[in-house]
Amino acid sequence: MDVTDTRCAYQEIEGLLRPFIARRVSAADVDDVVQDVFIRVQRALPDLKDEQSFAPWLYQVARSAIAEAHRQQGRQPTLSPDEALDKPAPSDDASPTPLEQELASYLAPFITRLPSPYREAITLVELEGLTQQAAADALGISLSAMKSRVQRGREKLRELLEDCCKIALDARGRVIECVPRQPTTCGCKNS
Repeated sequence: MDVTDTRCAYQEIEGLLRPFIARRVSAADVDDVVQDVFIRVQRALPDLKDEQSFAPWLYQVARSAIAEAHRQQGRQPTLSPDEALDKPAPSDDASPTPLEQELASYLAPFITRLPSPYREAITLVELEGLTQQAAADALGISLSAMKSRVQRGREKLRELLEDCCKIALDARGRVIECVPRQPTTCGCKNS
């Protein structure tokens, strides 16, 4: 195999791996993880017995490198309060807009309308900030059951909101407009 063929093979593999890795690590870490995968592949390739299992093996190597990147992030030293004050504030891109904050203030009456298992799941996970595993443990149910309850609860909450208000979203999924459909029967503060 000559240099051109090798370069094309690496570019093809990178084209497959980069999107896979980019969905699982921060944008700043993608290049490092891709490089780590190539190093691991280069070291372990001579031990690969079956060429037909190359693709699954390659993705397993990538998953291992992704997991290691996440472990490395967990090992980063935490900042003292004084050091944290010296750091620039994160960008406001993820902060809620005033309209989203207003809409969030309307959620309490809608959440109380949800059937009990969904109301409990949404309250624990979305309002109290528990992980789904912690919420499942608190309610004495399986993680799978909690995930189902949260997902169905979100769907039911969305249906209640859409029955009450016409909500328009932009391309990024941010709320840009919220207009009550029936002001007299709506449970939100816009009525």
